[in-house]
Amino acid sequence: MALTRRQKEVLDFICDFVAENGFSPSYEEIAGGLQLASLATVHKHIAALELKGYLRHNFNQSRSVEVSPAYCEERRRSVASTAEPRVALLGRIAAGSPVESFATEESLAFSDFAHNANMYALQVRGDSMIDDHICDGDYVLIEKASEIHDGEIVVAVVSKSEATLKRFYREPNGMARLQPANAAMEPIVVPLQDLEIQGRLVAVLRKFR
Repeated sequence: MALTRRQKEVLDFICDFVAENGFSPSYEEIAGGLQLASLATVHKHIAALELKGYLRHNFNQSRSVEVSPAYCEERRRSVASTAEPRVALLGRIAAGSPVESFATEESLAFSDFAHNANMYALQVRGDSMIDDHICDGDYVLIEKASEIHDGEIVVAVVSKSEATLKRFYREPNGMARLQPANAAMEPIVVPLQDLEIQGRLVAVLRKFR
């Protein structure tokens, strides 16, 4: 049977309380946790939820409210899904000839890596980094960085409009070399002043179908 908003809040509170403490909350704790006006209001919600089959309780025992295990499992999965770290998918990045970068409203979950707001994701297009095991269609996790060391794989914007994924090296006379990991391709050599480094590679995600 359908739940009212307040009834769902009561169920969720009880499930979360049991998960955290290992025992059911008292009516006083339910009232306090949900800022309900009185214990009579708690009794009303408990009776309605029991009638709908979502919980049961023993009138002769304290802390005896028991929510349906199926509902608590659904609640646990919902909380886990909501809490999962996600990073914005900002567009596609060239691993061949440079292409213009663009923003999207998509996002990707990187639970093991997404620990701060300086992370974002891009999808690779091309095979210029294939010898570094970065293939067409892969997703790369990028960390924004102001300082880059020679040899790091970076997102580099060339001439303020074209973005590419390459290994970065400083060259004499104020030049920079963007080195592909593909013996069949030539490096991109540009003045450092024409290059904007937007971040370094942190991880690669590949989906096999």
